[in-house]
Amino acid sequence: MHSQVRWFFRCQAVVTLVAALIAGLALGVDAAVSAALGGGIAIASALAYVWRGLRPTGTAVADAKTAFSSQLAAEGYKFAVTLLLFALVFKGYAQLAALPLFLAYAATIVVYWMALLRQH
Repeated sequence: MHSQVRWFFRCQAVVTLVAALIAGLALGVDAAVSAALGGGIAIASALAYVWRGLRPTGTAVADAKTAFSSQLAAEGYKFAVTLLLFALVFKGYAQLAALPLFLAYAATIVVYWMALLRQH
């Protein structure tokens, strides 16, 4: 795995843990679990993106159309995983605290954008 991708996932994990800790201290265990689930959803969707988007295409250098198609498919995987996991969490966790869930998800997604800025 590329070093920047590893950095990205480490940062997402740290943001998730910090969000869960803050939510837990401020609002209790259910908020901490909800925040951890929100961050986990962001991490799982990013893993789906990386798995699909960074797969080798079979040639040393893919043409632009192939690269674009691969990235487009990766975004589709990421979106599908995100929807599925949010649905599972909302259906399966009765004590869900929605605000910590969404705040942790959003904070963890910000790491994705920071990774794009860090490329250079």
